[in-house]
Amino acid sequence: MKIMFILLPLLAGGCISTAASIVKAPFQVAGKAVDWSTTSQEESDRNYGRKMRKAEAREGKERREYDKRCRKKDARCGPYDGYVARD
Repeated sequence: MKIMFILLPLLAGGCISTAASIVKAPFQVAGKAVDWSTTSQEESDRNYGRKMRKAEAREGKERREYDKRCRKKDARCGPYDGYVARD
């Protein structure tokens, strides 16, 4: 009988941790859903940087094409009035 009292806390420990994980599960799932549905500041900054690099690349390409056309025509070209990368 004494052995049963000694083993009882060891056996109950597994049940308590299982019950605790069952109780925590809905909150963990809800937390994951919130994380997936929101954009972090770091992710927002990364996306903005990518957008600006693409815009600057587009502007650079258009300016090079404009300069090339002006050199070929050997005409007086006005200031560049094409796409300009901005916020």
